[in-house]
Amino acid sequence: MRKLLIIASAVFISAVSYAQEQKLDGQLKVLDEAAEAVASAPRVEEPSVPASRYWKTSLTTKLDFGQSSLTNWAAGGYNTVTLKSYIDANANYEKDEMIWTNRLQLDYGFVYSADKPFLQKSDDRIYLESKWGYQAVKDLYLSAEFSFKSQFSDSYEYPKSLPAELDPDDPAAWKSQRTLKSGGMSPANTSLGLGIDYRPLKWITLNFAPLTGGLVIVDNPLLRKSYSMPFKPQFEDAPLTDDEKNAGHCYKGVRFEFGAQLKVDLKVNVNDNFSYTSQILLFSDYLDKPQNIRVNWDNRIDWKLTKYFSLTLTTNLIYDDKVMIKNDQDIDRYPDGRQRVQFKESMLFGFVYTFSR
Repeated sequence: MRKLLIIASAVFISAVSYAQEQKLDGQLKVLDEAAEAVASAPRVEEPSVPASRYWKTSLTTKLDFGQSSLTNWAAGGYNTVTLKSYIDANANYEKDEMIWTNRLQLDYGFVYSADKPFLQKSDDRIYLESKWGYQAVKDLYLSAEFSFKSQFSDSYEYPKSLPAELDPDDPAAWKSQRTLKSGGMSPANTSLGLGIDYRPLKWITLNFAPLTGGLVIVDNPLLRKSYSMPFKPQFEDAPLTDDEKNAGHCYKGVRFEFGAQLKVDLKVNVNDNFSYTSQILLFSDYLDKPQNIRVNWDNRIDWKLTKYFSLTLTTNLIYDDKVMIKNDQDIDRYPDGRQRVQFKESMLFGFVYTFSR
């Protein structure tokens, strides 16, 4: 009897084990089939989303040419040839509430006039602007703006005619009579302003920076007197001759300014071929005669005649009470010069090409 029970138990356990094994094999088989079905199913690819581009960059290069020729012209004048280059580089970043705009403008040009046997510089400018802003409310940003303005090389003023004993066909004779007006880093203006940026429309931006600090740098001692640079401490009360003042070593090469700045930028694209840009900059120095406002007003009109050629009109107006300008008409009354409105205008035809991304 005992042997029969043992045999029956063994048979039962074997049967249960076999059943479980068969069930497990069936489950594994189902899983294998499901895996094969998934693997063989056609894949549905998700549409690719292009990465967001926060930077917008552009580079405009322009080469302008001007020429005039006179033959038996009763009103007088001279044949002239003008060549000017211009580079305008922009790199602007915008993401969520933050913006960062950067712009570098470079100008350099020459003019040849038949009355003087050498090339004269007609244009020379380095202008860098960088502005960071964070949106506080709609159209209003907290801002920090940096700017740098200077030129590449020396600029001279030449007399209309030479003394009788000098040869007008000799370039050295003209150079001996010229007057230095400005130079590389003479002057150079840098500023950093903290304030607000208001953008009510796409084509206009107003920036007010009540906390603006800056440096005026005049590296060449010969030009420091003309730009009203302050005396060095050891020369403030010392008696100085005109020759010592004109030599410039008694003046500092750097002047610090702290005041308020208002800048208005306009950019209007009338159509694909005609655009107008303008910038008005007003600055008041808290530390020295704040009632005397420094004014810089630049205007530029670009008329694209064909794909690669355009006509450009520019005007530049400057008033700075610290810049003394001499004039032959009143040199006896103002031997050291006086404050004057500076104005320059040019109209040129040239080749233009723009790289953008």
